[in-house]
Amino acid sequence: MRGSIKVGLSFGLTSGIITTLGLMIGLGVGTGLRLAVIGGIITIAVADAFSDALGIHIAEESSKRNNERAIWEATITTFFVKLFVALSFIVPVLLFDLKMALAVSICWGLLLLITFNYFLARSRGDSPIRVIGEHVLIAIVVIILANYVGRMIGIWFG
Repeated sequence: MRGSIKVGLSFGLTSGIITTLGLMIGLGVGTGLRLAVIGGIITIAVADAFSDALGIHIAEESSKRNNERAIWEATITTFFVKLFVALSFIVPVLLFDLKMALAVSICWGLLLLITFNYFLARSRGDSPIRVIGEHVLIAIVVIILANYVGRMIGIWFG
């Protein structure tokens, strides 16, 4: 796999999981409304995918070692991976009540993150346990923080 594709895949997948889970947990706990969660997922899937793709584009342009094709490969890959990963979280919200959908989404996100990081660690010759542990810990911190922020928003503005 070319490095530019790997950059877009890595960033789009990780951002798609972490950002979407944080948003879902915060909105779900704060409002208790499926519509708010679905609207948030769609909005973040589109707007944040464009934002992340632009960020990767500019970051890749700032590196003198990248050619124009590699820059655009990373940009386009980031956009589509982030878009599709984020949109995949709508499925549990459509199939289950909100509380169950949030639990299923956390499991789905962690499964994606663990699977990707396993292959990433193996490709680099790193310990999968260390790489997975580090990234899952960050995801769990985001989930916990989003939960508390959502609760506070619900209390203060609900």
